[in-house]
Amino acid sequence: MNPSNSRRKLLQAGAASAALGLMGAPAIVRAQSTPKIRIGYWPIAAGLPFYAAVEKGYFKEAGLDVEPIKFAAAQQIMEAMLAGRCDGSANGTGSANLAIGEIAAPGTFKIFCANPSNVKNVLDEFLVPVASTAKVMSDLKGKKVASGPGIQNVTLAKTVLERGGAIGATVIELPIGQHVAALAAGQVDAVYTLEPTGTIGRLNGTTRVLEAGVISKYILGDAMAPWFGGSASLTAEFVKNHPVETKKFVTAYAKGIALVRTNAAEARQYLKGYTAIEGALTSEVPLAAYTLYNEFTPKDIGHFQKFFDLFSDKGIFPSRLMVDTMLYKG
Repeated sequence: MNPSNSRRKLLQAGAASAALGLMGAPAIVRAQSTPKIRIGYWPIAAGLPFYAAVEKGYFKEAGLDVEPIKFAAAQQIMEAMLAGRCDGSANGTGSANLAIGEIAAPGTFKIFCANPSNVKNVLDEFLVPVASTAKVMSDLKGKKVASGPGIQNVTLAKTVLERGGAIGATVIELPIGQHVAALAAGQVDAVYTLEPTGTIGRLNGTTRVLEAGVISKYILGDAMAPWFGGSASLTAEFVKNHPVETKKFVTAYAKGIALVRTNAAEARQYLKGYTAIEGALTSEVPLAAYTLYNEFTPKDIGHFQKFFDLFSDKGIFPSRLMVDTMLYKG
């Protein structure tokens, strides 16, 4: 027999055997067909339910292969989802950032959980150096103020300053991890920031809170109104192509939320490794609240919409985006 024919028959026989072997092992086939779910996260406290779900093994228990991917800014997570490099976002990812992606590619983003904050559930705040004479927002008139990077942070900082009477204040973008050091060094007069920045500055004695819960007060008009500034989401493509895995993922994620709600002390330990929060800070940092897709009330959606409307009013969104179209329906 021709040697090449012999090799061809051996290869064909091997392929047939492999096919038969796979047919006899359906569990292996199923395991191999399970998609890797790539979830982008920004290293802030609001992402705690996701961190806990990963570390407690809730996703693995559901038979899911979830890969956490760290990003330096929320906008980068949105861009990665648009480019097909991420399948979703953890809580803490800027809702307005996701909305900008939705406007660029309508129907792409599905929010299944948002993290509301207000004057009680503190996430957003203005900080000043501990020795600053500023007592109210209007005392920042003409001052240099830093905000976190990205259009959501900058727009909110400028709007709060404007509505708080701080006329002529200048806003610059600065990574949140540098906010405390910039205040301590006198490089800026104040910062619009997110927790745990305020707690870090308080614990090291360099900064104090000028005002917390500023978005609820100045943007939504009620200090206790929920500001849905961050959201966990999945791409509509993933939801459509993997409906079973989507339901399992959302259910496992909800277990992470339940842990934060019922046993915050245990959940807090999972901030370590995913954020810069560790040591004494772990027990001090305020924790966000969470609203799942099936927990939104009409009033909640109204507050969420008012937040989005700010960006269309400012011309950042070219048209009004209805938040209800972005909510995952289950």
